[in-house]
Amino acid sequence: MKASAFVYPWDVNGDPEAPALIAALGVEQVTLAAAYHSTRALTPRHPRHRIVTAEHAAVLYPADDRWDGRELRPYAAGDWAPGDAFGEAAAALTDAGLEVHTWVVLAHNSRLGAEHPGASVVNAYGDRYPWAPCIAQPATRAYLTDLAAEAAVRPGAAGTELESLGWYGLQHLHAHDKTGGVGLGDAGQYLMALCFCPACREGYGLSLIHISALEPVWQGAPSDGGWADIEKLLGETLANTTRAYRDETARTLQEAAVRAVREAAPDGFQVLLHADPVSYHVGANPGVDPAHILSVADGVVVPCAGGTGTLTPFARQGKEGAVIAANFTVVSGMGGSPGTLAADAAEARRLGATELRLYHAGLASDGDLETVRAALAGR
Repeated sequence: MKASAFVYPWDVNGDPEAPALIAALGVEQVTLAAAYHSTRALTPRHPRHRIVTAEHAAVLYPADDRWDGRELRPYAAGDWAPGDAFGEAAAALTDAGLEVHTWVVLAHNSRLGAEHPGASVVNAYGDRYPWAPCIAQPATRAYLTDLAAEAAVRPGAAGTELESLGWYGLQHLHAHDKTGGVGLGDAGQYLMALCFCPACREGYGLSLIHISALEPVWQGAPSDGGWADIEKLLGETLANTTRAYRDETARTLQEAAVRAVREAAPDGFQVLLHADPVSYHVGANPGVDPAHILSVADGVVVPCAGGTGTLTPFARQGKEGAVIAANFTVVSGMGGSPGTLAADAAEARRLGATELRLYHAGLASDGDLETVRAALAGR
């Protein structure tokens, strides 16, 4: 199984040993960030720094003139990724014999929401989620589609992986986060993810905001999980009305973004989406219809930190040549399990995975990387 490791440009730039170290893991590819959200990252081996603070979502290359005069546009990185940080890192990794694919984060941008609050998801209570651009709004859709094409098709890249190409909800890591006091479950997460900006209210055809549906959640009512709980809270008709609208909104955006990437890319350029097989799920791996997305993109990157069962709905589609990449966290300090990677990869292959993704070569300790190296050597 082909394996790729996620990497940031700042893991590589300024560290002449990094490309060879990553290649020695036994991966054939790196998925290198080209557009990324704000983060604070450890760099345990870098000779110049140990902590990198990316203060806001940014493109990690010089944006072109397609953005001139536009209100919604990508932000340049600061000193954490100056100039063409992506291009510099990509060249070094290519020289080490690695195939480079871009890693593009789309509908996740707190600075965009802070500066353009009207572009954000707004919940039933009127609270805005600045990290979550509303993908129903025409200006946001145009911004995301153009960003996908520009950030994905960088010089030297053979493909791309598009993250957060869909709805984002309440789940969002934040400094000193205090949102875990009430267990929301599937139903609460869905209801708190519903957007009630003017565009979405028109799309749902709703004249009222149904906040009463959330009262059982705040009271701590038990939840069995799944769509049935959502229908119980919202009512079957309203639940299915919102889901149909949101599914269609995400699906058409995904189609437009993939089409824009293909139009900008050379022949043979691979386009994958980070995805969850349950269409009403939201976040970095937004929910999709497996059959549909495999008819649009070349494949999917599927989160497997909670188990490999998420692979099955994609594998069942049986699309010849489709990439189904099982994404495993291999950083022990972030809940990963590099020690079980060999067994996890074997189970993923049994369930239909064709490739592996390893999160994250730049964040892992030397010990974690040595364990990964041993696991990949046994493939």
